[in-house]
Amino acid sequence: MLRVVRQPDGTVCYDPKGKINGRGAYVCPANECITQAQRQKRLERSLRASTVSADVFEALLAVAAASGVTDLVPPMQMNAVVPQQRITDKENKV
Repeated sequence: MLRVVRQPDGTVCYDPKGKINGRGAYVCPANECITQAQRQKRLERSLRASTVSADVFEALLAVAAASGVTDLVPPMQMNAVVPQQRITDKENKV
């Protein structure tokens, strides 16, 4: 996860070490997540900031490219689990 922080003076920046003081928000390091966060203004809402500069998103995309995570990992295929029927007292009476 990549941390973005709104510092007390109102500036928004990428926080590579997670140590900068201020209100923080996290973004998944996949290109799709970063671009979706930019389009839907998710960081602005989470950080309660009026705007997040394009430089912050460029830095996030650069870090994501350097880390090698560029696409979302597909969710694990779960076997279909059929819930057991609940046995009621009426069914148990002889």
